[in-house]
Amino acid sequence: MKVEEKALVLDYLAHGKSSSFKSEPLAQLIGTEFFTLLEVSPKPGVNLAALEEVYVGKEEREKVEFIKRRISFKDLTNTSNSELEAAIEKIIMQNEKKFVDFYNTSRSITLKRHQIELLPGMGKKHMLQILQERQKAPFESFDELKKRVHSVPDPKHAIVKRIIEELEGFDTKYFLFVRPPAKDKPPFRPRPF
Repeated sequence: MKVEEKALVLDYLAHGKSSSFKSEPLAQLIGTEFFTLLEVSPKPGVNLAALEEVYVGKEEREKVEFIKRRISFKDLTNTSNSELEAAIEKIIMQNEKKFVDFYNTSRSITLKRHQIELLPGMGKKHMLQILQERQKAPFESFDELKKRVHSVPDPKHAIVKRIIEELEGFDTKYFLFVRPPAKDKPPFRPRPF
């Protein structure tokens, strides 16, 4: 399984959470590849700033001591929650081609549903217009997509909203951009003899 290499800082707590047993620095991050939410321990003496990019891969890390755990949306602090949209937008703009290509390569999920329709604000009408335009030529940027398909809602913002929905995880059946949460393992039950 591929892992996150880089992440953006959502919140840095120099003294940890007030509810924690131990008072130690920690930070909440969002991965730049799979939008994985992480809680990490920074190296001693390191301060992290909101939206700062840090390395979290398997090699030697400059600012992160260790990754404590993967967290869910409900574990985010208020500060992390308020920085989330800006962080996702920054990740999308750093990889604009990848996300524009979603509009160029998306496909049907079922006979009646298309991936584009899963984006907030996009219905059948928008989906059909996008499919018609991309047959003429692939989209090169979000701006070009907005110019060629006039009635479409902001395509970048639609992806941001979809990523937030997937992170929240309420009844999410299809994951387009976010790594799905790990399935809970059933409790261990010894076999009867």
